[in-house]
Amino acid sequence: MKYLLGIDFGGGASKATLIDTAGNIVADNTVEYPTLHPFAAACEQSPADWINALCENVGALLKKSGIKSEDILSLCIDSATHTFLLCDKDKNPVCDAVHWTDTRSREQADALRERSGDMIFGKTFHKPDTIWTLPGLLWFKEKKPELFEKTKYVFFEKDYIRYFLTGVYCTDYIEAQGSMLFDCNNMTWDKELCGIAGINEDMLPPIVAPADIIGGVTEFAAEKTGLKAGTPVICGTTDTVMEVFASGAVKKGDVTVKLATAGRICVITDKPYPDRHLVNYSHIVSGLWYPGTATKSCAASYRWYRDTFGGDYKELDASAANIPIGAEGLIFHPYLNGELTPYADPALCGSFTGIRATHTKAHFTRAVLEGVAYSLMDSKKYLDSLNIPYNTVATAIGGGTKGKLWRQMLSDALGMALKTTKSSDSSLGSAMLAGIAAGVFGDAEDAVSKCVKEVDITYPDNENTLKYEEVFATYKKIHDALAPVYSER
Repeated sequence: MKYLLGIDFGGGASKATLIDTAGNIVADNTVEYPTLHPFAAACEQSPADWINALCENVGALLKKSGIKSEDILSLCIDSATHTFLLCDKDKNPVCDAVHWTDTRSREQADALRERSGDMIFGKTFHKPDTIWTLPGLLWFKEKKPELFEKTKYVFFEKDYIRYFLTGVYCTDYIEAQGSMLFDCNNMTWDKELCGIAGINEDMLPPIVAPADIIGGVTEFAAEKTGLKAGTPVICGTTDTVMEVFASGAVKKGDVTVKLATAGRICVITDKPYPDRHLVNYSHIVSGLWYPGTATKSCAASYRWYRDTFGGDYKELDASAANIPIGAEGLIFHPYLNGELTPYADPALCGSFTGIRATHTKAHFTRAVLEGVAYSLMDSKKYLDSLNIPYNTVATAIGGGTKGKLWRQMLSDALGMALKTTKSSDSSLGSAMLAGIAAGVFGDAEDAVSKCVKEVDITYPDNENTLKYEEVFATYKKIHDALAPVYSER
């Protein structure tokens, strides 16, 4: 038996999944790492933590599965879009990586919108915001010129990790679409956009297709990870499209609801839908796109709550289940790092409102879970206003949907049936993509037919949907009242 390996690098952890050529999951493993906050608005990660997680994950998988490394046919890595790393002439980091949730470049993003917003939108299908690489590069140019001067290469997260494995510097076109340095019409790095950032195109990686084999594991990386030297490594791509793929969404009209570090509602279409409140990326299936909403802090809000106030997820869920819808007036807005759809406002802050002496920790837990659901309701309502057609049943993806309470809450709030699969982790999608590159699967639909296994479906309770709609109206009023306060800070 031969095997395929996919490794995801998410907002707070790396997950590796090993599958056999029949599409069965053989083993998986997860390694957490921190996001660093060295100053207000900063969200950074250490590239050394990524490499350590890579090595630990591979070692754990080989041990759990008992397979030999030479039986791995190929491997693929994915990571969150937008996270970038500045490196010197020797391709060594000059500082920690800037995570996509970082909001330090708010001033630069505002200036770009005023000076060149229409031009940038026309080329990239997006408006300048703090999540994109272009404003982040401008921040370094203006605020940290000593680091910017040392920079000779710009890496994206998965590409740096893959460079460690292969010594090959490249990226894929979906990752490039998330940089705001790429012309989405002509599918190439854009000289004008690079000029605005103060860099030239030679500082950016060559672009290949996600399923291209770009090299093999080096002797050095083999020694560090336990992989066999020469094992084929494919380029890979971004985590969201890999989750979409792993969920089985490979046809027009398919829709996914993601509840992970960030939240997304994505629809598979046959064209992009340029809109200042949507994110448009190509699908790995030629000719398809997956435009969708973007909510910054979903499962990240629950993790922040757990880490800050303590508790175990199962215990927290159990206590929240005893609290009625609306948490008896307590409402949470999950704007821990600003918000995207439908506000694109990095100044927004998280908040608990309506606190009474009668509220317990269980109420606060319930409010956090509901607040994320309201944020996704906000996104869905905006998506619906654009009249993009999609199926009535969505696939729920992301670690947050594993919790029965939160999944039911989300189904009720959105008024949608949510099906789940045995695994929709992006690392599974990467393993599937590695299988296409290795010739194990004929195409994306073939990979889905062999690897994606539906487990359950959650139906909305119409009475609860109406209750969430009532609370959502108050949720919106609170946003509208507080947004001007945050913009003045």
